[in-house]
Amino acid sequence: MSKADLPLKPCAVCKRPFVWCRKWVRCRAEVRYCSERCRRRRQGRG
Repeated sequence: MSKADLPLKPCAVCKRPFVWCRKWVRCRAEVRYCSERCRRRRQGRG
């Protein structure tokens, strides 16, 4: 399977799409941010 065939998911902060990662197999629904930077900048935290 090529990287282009993997499902995309939008980041909750910057709205940029990011691709599926193998380490998220069991927690795909819980992953909301594309990076650590976006996780720190999540809405509601000033």
